[in-house]
Amino acid sequence: MGFRAYSEGMEFRYLGNSGLKISEIIYGNWLTHGSQVENDVATQCVRAALEAGITTFDTADAYANTAAESVLGAALASERRASLEIFTKVYWPTGPRGHNDSGLSRKHIMESIDGSLTRLGTDYVDLYQAHRFDHETPIEETMQAFADVVRAGKALYIGVSEWNADQLRAGRALARDLGIQLISNQPQYSMLWRVIEQEVIPTSEELGISQIVWSPVAQGVLTGKYKPGAELPAGSRATDEKGGASAIKGFMRDDVLEGVQKLQPIADEVGITMAQLAIAWVLANPNVAGAIVGASRPEQVVSNAQAAGVTLDATVLARIDEALGGLAETDPTKTVSPESRPS
Repeated sequence: MGFRAYSEGMEFRYLGNSGLKISEIIYGNWLTHGSQVENDVATQCVRAALEAGITTFDTADAYANTAAESVLGAALASERRASLEIFTKVYWPTGPRGHNDSGLSRKHIMESIDGSLTRLGTDYVDLYQAHRFDHETPIEETMQAFADVVRAGKALYIGVSEWNADQLRAGRALARDLGIQLISNQPQYSMLWRVIEQEVIPTSEELGISQIVWSPVAQGVLTGKYKPGAELPAGSRATDEKGGASAIKGFMRDDVLEGVQKLQPIADEVGITMAQLAIAWVLANPNVAGAIVGASRPEQVVSNAQAAGVTLDATVLARIDEALGGLAETDPTKTVSPESRPS
C-alpha cells in the first residue's frame, strides 16, 4: 500500500462521544459510483478527494446494488488503510431481493457485513450503520447482531441513519448495555431540510451521538444552478432518471428556487461558492461531525472540500435564514423509516 501525506487544509472532528476523528468533508457515492458515473471517473473523484485531504468515505451495500462498494474499494486499494475511515450501511434490499435480503435481522446483518468487506477489500469498516430503522425486527436482535460484528473485529463503531429521537434513545441504551459504541446518526440536513433540529439533535447531544449529514447541498439545488422557470441544465441530477430526478423533485419548486437565488450575494460577500456556503452552513451546527458530498467530476470534489474550516458568523447565518424565509422543512415527523421491510 502507498503512503499519502494528507492535505493540511482539511479539518477533522470527533465522531460522537468517541476518540475517532473524521474529516469534516466526507466523500459519499450514493447516486454516482456504479450507476450515474463511469468507473474511471468515479476513481478520479476518489483520488481528488484524497488529494483534497478527505480521509472519510461513506457508502452502502444497496448503492447501485452493491456495485458502489466495489468501485470504492478498488479506488482505495493502494491507500494505507489506517489513514482512512470507511463507512458502509445495511438495511435496503441487495442481490436478488429475496425475503431475507433486506432489513436489520441478524441473518441479513451477518451476511451483509461479510459481503461489504469483500467488495470494499478491507478486513473491517470503521463505522457500520443501520441504513434505516427496521420496524419488523426487534431492536434487541439488531443491536446484538451489531455487537457481534464489532466483537468479531469487522466494524469498530456502530451508527444509524434517519432514526428519530426515540429510536436513537432505545438504540443507544442497548448499545451501552452490550458494551459497544453507537456514535452517529446519518440524516438528511441542509438549509432547506431542517427536520432534525427540534428533536433529533437535542437528543443526540444528550446521548453523545454526532450527525454525519447527507445532501447538505439539497441534491444540488443550493448551488443555484436551477433557475425558477428555466430549462433544467443538461446532465444535471434533476434530469437523471436513474434516481437523481426523484431524489431532487421535492425541492424543484419555483418559490424554493427563487429563495435560493437570494443566497448568491451572501456567498459572494463571504468569498465562497454557493455550494461551499451550504456545506459550511451544516458544519456550523456543533452536533454535525461531517458533511457528506458526492460528485460526478473531480473538480466538484476539490471545490466542495474547500468548505472545510469555513466559519460563518451570526450575521451571515441570520441573512441566510432571512433569504429562505419559511421555505425550509422543519417538521420532526419527517424523520421516518418504512413501516415494513422493503423488498
